Amino acid sequence: MSYRGNGKDIHVTSGPGPGPGELPAEEWAALLSPRLAQFAAVARHEHITQAARDLGVPQSTLSRAMARLEADLGVALLARHGRTVSLTPAGRAFARSVERSLGEIGRAAEAVRADADPAAGKVAFGFLHTMGPETVPALIREFREDHPRVRFALVQSYGEDMIERMRLGELDLCLTSPIPEAPDLVTRRLDEQRLFLVVPAGHRLAGRKRVRLAEAADEPFVTLEPGYGLRKLTDVLCARAGFIPKIAFEGEEPETLRGLVAAGLGVALLPPPMVPRPGARDLAVTAPRAVREIGVAWLAGHPDTRPVADFKRFLLGRRGRFAGTGRTTAG
Repeated sequence: MSYRGNGKDIHVTSGPGPGPGELPAEEWAALLSPRLAQFAAVARHEHITQAARDLGVPQSTLSRAMARLEADLGVALLARHGRTVSLTPAGRAFARSVERSLGEIGRAAEAVRADADPAAGKVAFGFLHTMGPETVPALIREFREDHPRVRFALVQSYGEDMIERMRLGELDLCLTSPIPEAPDLVTRRLDEQRLFLVVPAGHRLAGRKRVRLAEAADEPFVTLEPGYGLRKLTDVLCARAGFIPKIAFEGEEPETLRGLVAAGLGVALLPPPMVPRPGARDLAVTAPRAVREIGVAWLAGHPDTRPVADFKRFLLGRRGRFAGTGRTTAG
């Protein structure tokens, strides 16, 4: 349509286009996105020829793209004044949103490129709480001797949560126990960690160095909450010893459980402490064999960035040499 103002014809493009609500919100993005950068250039210059020159496309191509954009929206975005254009009120509002969206896309692109940078990219790495105080810091320190600019996003959690985070794309790989079995995962065994029966210092068994787990059948146990790998292993080992543990307390942190034991509130099956806690004694379990496997897991078929691939090779190259895992020895 056209109208006359200030002695000049002003042409405003409009078209039937899809009406409001005729497309789902997610389909609008797919429909409009190829032309949004073109519209942003036109909006900045308010001149089709200059915008076409900046974009490196023919003027006629850009004019048709803008007409199609308005037709798709069913809204006039540009007022034509001969060879120049100006934004309609709707066009100005749309241009502001388009600039914000394109800016966010640009920042996202730079972020993922930075994360994949071979020298200074990022590794999203999950690990068990028991590996936080010493094991993981030592691993990262050693890795960064050869890769000093690689960054890490670290997540301490339990196995099931870390596996779910990997499936959601939040983690690249994780150290976990027990080693999971799932068709969408690749896992590798890295080491073996001995578990001890932890008792209060004044406990009837505290003077012993070794015990059979069945000797604790009547004791109250403090354990991790259901869903944690160490809780499952505690239940399995007690079942092998012929009893179901009487659960007195459940928690989320192994060191908190150790504190409860030191306070005389029960016994626990735990990996060795990083720092000995007064008031608690760690007893070797002779039967059943009380160990847990430590492994690394990642998604099958998931492409690795260079930093992730390098860190994965680093971990696999240190099988059996994980600091602080309390690896068992023969005999």
